[in-house]
Amino acid sequence: MGNERQARLADRIRVLIAERLEKGLRDPRLGFVTITDVRVTGDLQHASVFYTVLGDEKERVSSAEALRAATGMLRSEVGRGLNARLVPTLEFIADGIPENAGHIEELLREARERDEAVAGIAGSAAFAGEADPYKKVRDDEE
Repeated sequence: MGNERQARLADRIRVLIAERLEKGLRDPRLGFVTITDVRVTGDLQHASVFYTVLGDEKERVSSAEALRAATGMLRSEVGRGLNARLVPTLEFIADGIPENAGHIEELLREARERDEAVAGIAGSAAFAGEADPYKKVRDDEE
């Protein structure tokens, strides 16, 4: 975020929306939604609200539709809580954190397996070529 005012506004919007969703909306399509982040533009006119939904793809889609339908009501709620002259427009964006975290975890597991395989190969490896005839001389000099 560019400045402290944007950060404060974003944090306040996140709290207000989360509290409203905790109270519940009268939309049966809304699943278990968590607000993960809010980003406000520099002119404070637009807020991107990032969220995750616990559940399968069907629940994610239906929750996205419910949030889209409730955007006006949530913006009014934010306006009451902000006491600001202008209330930013809200845009709800599904956050890819769970999918990205799963993909990163899979990549880390694969990297660990490859490291273990390389360590196993390196443990039984020997130097290529003949033995060093000067090794004894060097050891004696030290």
